[in-house]
Amino acid sequence: MPSDRFVVGVVGPCGSGKSTLIAALEVRGFVCRHIAQEHSYVQDMWRRMSDPDVLIFLQASFPVCSARRKLNWTEADYAEQQRRLAHALAHADLIVDTDSLTPGEVAARALEFLSTFQPNP
Repeated sequence: MPSDRFVVGVVGPCGSGKSTLIAALEVRGFVCRHIAQEHSYVQDMWRRMSDPDVLIFLQASFPVCSARRKLNWTEADYAEQQRRLAHALAHADLIVDTDSLTPGEVAARALEFLSTFQPNP
């Protein structure tokens, strides 16, 4: 059973599956924050805006992100998002590469991790 004691932050590039994972976690009672760090020039915006107790980073490649969201962007745009996400990636509690996973598999990995997660006091 999820805990009301901690907030789950979810971060990653556009099209990595953030909204889908958050929906799956919230339906199970987790408190989640969708962190749009990929759009911010402030490297630790994820911490300043929501300061989650646990940070999940969803990674996906440029081709997969582009296909999922039918994004009209360049590899340079994707690389810029990765640069903006570097601080969050370095501080993530869980990193999931979503390229070859179904939404259910991504949720299962997150739920497995969260079932044993103990936030720092």
